[in-house]
Amino acid sequence: MLHGELGLPATVEAVLFDLDGVLTDTAAVHRAAWRQTFDDLVRSYEGPAARPFSDEEYARLVDGRSREDGVRAFLAERGIELPDGTKADGPREPTVHGVATAKNNRLRAELERGGVRAYPGSVRFLSAVRRSGLRVGVVSASANATEVLAVAGLTALAPVVVDGLVIERQGLVGKPAPDSFLAGAAALHTEPGHAAVFEDALAGVAAGRAGGFVPVVGVNRSDQAAALRERGADVVVSDLADLLEGSDG
Repeated sequence: MLHGELGLPATVEAVLFDLDGVLTDTAAVHRAAWRQTFDDLVRSYEGPAARPFSDEEYARLVDGRSREDGVRAFLAERGIELPDGTKADGPREPTVHGVATAKNNRLRAELERGGVRAYPGSVRFLSAVRRSGLRVGVVSASANATEVLAVAGLTALAPVVVDGLVIERQGLVGKPAPDSFLAGAAALHTEPGHAAVFEDALAGVAAGRAGGFVPVVGVNRSDQAAALRERGADVVVSDLADLLEGSDG
C-alpha cells in the first residue's frame, strides 16, 4: 500500500496516534469520569465555581492532558485553590492528586466492566498503516493506555507506547507541550518532520504542531473542526477511515 492510499505524504515514515478518541471510544468514558469527579468537588462551593462541569471545559481544559494537569487547569478556571498533595493521596483527599485519584478510580471501574471499544474506522486505518510498513506508536497522557489497548484488542497493532507512566518516568512535560510526541518519534527512530500525528484533543493537536510533526491530523469527534484547525491541524477528518477514502471533513 502506497502512502497516497493512506492520505499521507510520501515523506512520512512513522505515525503517532493519540489513544482516547482517536483509536478507542474511551474519550466518552474519560469525560463521564471527569464530570462525576468535578461535579462532586464543586458541590461544596457557591457561586460560579459551583456550576456543573461542561463538555466545553472538558475539550478546553482536560482532554489530552495528564490527570494532574487537567485538575490544575479546572481548578484555575473555577478559582479554586487546593494543595498539590502527593501521589499517595486517596480519592477523598482535598488535593490535586486526590481529585486525580478519584477520577482514575472511576475510569478503572468502567474499564473493568469492559467499557472500551475500538472505532471500526480506526482499526481499518491502523491495519492499513501496518500493511504499508510504516512504524506505529501510540502517545497518550493516560496511565491506563496499555490496559485500554489490550481491552480494545489493539496491542499487536501498536508496538510502541508512550503513556502517562512513561511521561512521568522520563520527566516529560505533558501536552500541549510536544515532549511526549517527540519521545514517541525517538522511540520509532524518526524525525518529527517525517512522522504524522493523529489527535482529537485540542491540546494534542497543539503539541503535534509545536513539535514540528507533518502532517498533524485532527480527528473531529466533538464537533470542533474549526478549533482543531486553529490549533494547527493540517487536515481534519471525522473518522480515520476518511483518509482511506480520500475525503477531508
